[in-house]
Formats: sequence, C-alpha cells, structure tokens
Amino acid sequence: MQLLAADMGPGLVAALGAIVGLLIGSFLNVVIYRVPRMMERQWAAECAELNGAPAAPAEKFNLLTPRSRCSRCGHLIRWYENIPLLSYAFLRGKCSACRAPYGIRYPLVEAVTGGLFFFCAWRWGGTMTALAWCGFSAALLALAVIDWDTTLLPDDMTLPLLWAGLIAAALQWNPAVDLTSALWGAVGGYLSLWGVYWAFKLATGKDGMGYGDFKLFAALGAWFGWTALVPMILMASVIGAAVGIAMKFSSGLREGGYVPFGPFLAGAGFTAMVFGPQSILRFAGL
Repeated sequence: MQLLAADMGPGLVAALGAIVGLLIGSFLNVVIYRVPRMMERQWAAECAELNGAPAAPAEKFNLLTPRSRCSRCGHLIRWYENIPLLSYAFLRGKCSACRAPYGIRYPLVEAVTGGLFFFCAWRWGGTMTALAWCGFSAALLALAVIDWDTTLLPDDMTLPLLWAGLIAAALQWNPAVDLTSALWGAVGGYLSLWGVYWAFKLATGKDGMGYGDFKLFAALGAWFGWTALVPMILMASVIGAAVGIAMKFSSGLREGGYVPFGPFLAGAGFTAMVFGPQSILRFAGL
C-alpha cells in the first residue's frame, strides 16, 4: 500500500523519513528513561498492596506526564530546547539553567533513529512496508538501550513487537516473509532460547538469561521468518561473547559479571534488516 504520492522522488521520501525518525528518536529517549521507572513504580505499588500497606502517593508518571526536565535542577525543558540534534548542539549538551551536561546518548539515539528511518524510506519508499520496518527499528532500538541499562526487556514492548511481525506478514506488509514462516519463526525463536536457558540452569543451577530474551528472539523470528534464526543467534552469540570477554579484561563487567544479551540480539536484527539474514552466514564463511 502506497502512503505517499508515487511521483515523489526516493530522495525526498528518504529525507522525510529521516526527519520523522529524528522526532521519533527524541521520543525514544523518553521511552528509554521512563519505561523502567514506570515498571519499578508498578512493582512497588503491587508489593505494597500484597503487604496490605497503603500505597505512597506519587505524582502522575507516564510517557507524557510530567514534562521533561533537567534531572539536576528540575528546569522544565522548553519546546525549542527539545529540537532533535539542533537543540543539543546549540546548548552544547548542557542544561540552559544549571549547565549540567545532558550526556551524548540523547543525540545519538536521535541520530541513529533518523538514520534507520532514512534507510527504511529509501529502501521501501512511501509504503506500508517502510512504515512497518520503521516501527520495528524504533522498538528494537529502545529495547536494546533499555536492556543495556537495566537488563530488562519489558513485555509491553517485546510482545507488541512480536504481534506486529505476525500482523505485517499476514497483511503482506513484509513481503519477504509469509505468515507461516513468521509463525514458526516466533515459535522457534522462543523455544530455542527457552531450551538453552533450561539446559544451562540444570547444568549449573544458575540463570543464564532472562525470559525477555526469549520473547525478543521470538519477535525477531516473526519479522524475519524461521530461516533467519540460526544466522541471527550465531551473530548475537559471537559478538556478545567477544564484548563480554573484552569487558572482563577491562574490568567493565557489572556486579555479578553479566552482560545483557538483548542488545546483541537487536544488533543481529538490524544487520538482518539492512543486509539480509543470509549475509551473516556469508560473512562468517558458512
């Protein structure tokens, strides 16, 4: 299904995609910061309810409320201080009130999202296929960063990503994957890591990964089909092991000596989207 005028040149469509991506990237920064805290608040409220204690009153906190503010001084971010990339450059990455640094991640997330949307619009044009892959890119990027920060892969994001992959296949918005392949990709993605988890747990008595990794890999299977599972898990495992070893020798591992697996699954997903799943095997000489 064509969303934009067919006579629009691919360059203009890609440029529009990049602009939308920058705006979505700005919102993803909110998602990355707030979703884990929303989960923590929900858990605290549930624990208080189970213990029969009154829930502590708290301000309304979701993806829209309250307005974004400086974490150090509480300065409310004005609209012109929140223009993707430009505001960060103009303010030199600092709060306009207290001059506390914001961190380089904010413009990086915006730039990466803009680049991913540019690629999707350039490759698939102004179609539902491009829109579907833009949504996939935004969700996967947010999940990767959240998992790296917190080792959490929220069900509120992984499960909609899985269902979206099945729906895209059913509606032929993802013409490279039919519904049967997407369905078995989701099943195979979940069961494969579920099996690895239990084999490791029975052998060592420890948890090797979280259930969120099963659901994320199932979502990737829904988007790329069952034939892409082996290339993606190989790539994620090799890169994850290499990064883990490097962090161990550089004393960069967190307490407990773990490295979240979700970001490496996400990296494999992005590689499969840009180059195709089989390119991973060709690169590895398989």
